[in-house]
Amino acid sequence: MPKLFILLQPIPTMSLGNRLHSASHSIYRRALFSLTLVVLVVGFGTIALHYIEGYSYLYAFFFMSMLATGQGPPIVPVTDLGKLFTSLMAFVAVGTTIFSLGFLFGPVFARIVRASEEKLKEEEKMIIKKVKEYEEEI
Repeated sequence: MPKLFILLQPIPTMSLGNRLHSASHSIYRRALFSLTLVVLVVGFGTIALHYIEGYSYLYAFFFMSMLATGQGPPIVPVTDLGKLFTSLMAFVAVGTTIFSLGFLFGPVFARIVRASEEKLKEEEKMIIKKVKEYEEEI
């Protein structure tokens, strides 16, 4: 069956219990994906800095963790290649960390926004109703 037809088929409805299970399962997959992505980027940077700058693995990991969290490197790399690599990894590592956090917590923020929108719509209806009642009195 062509992919387009698969996408156009109706999505089967799930019971509340299945939806809750699916949501919790989804958060675990999102957490695993986010953690894997960050570990790969920090791991790659750690190994590269070990060979480029000659840092110990522990110090290279410390250096990359400081870089990935946006705190900046504790010292300036000595070699030109190390400086260039650190500059590029700063963009990659910080971007990966921000993306991973957004990917992990995005559904939670979306639920909060939806709940707030529903509450605002209810309040708006109540205000409109009170305004109409007031206009009828006048």
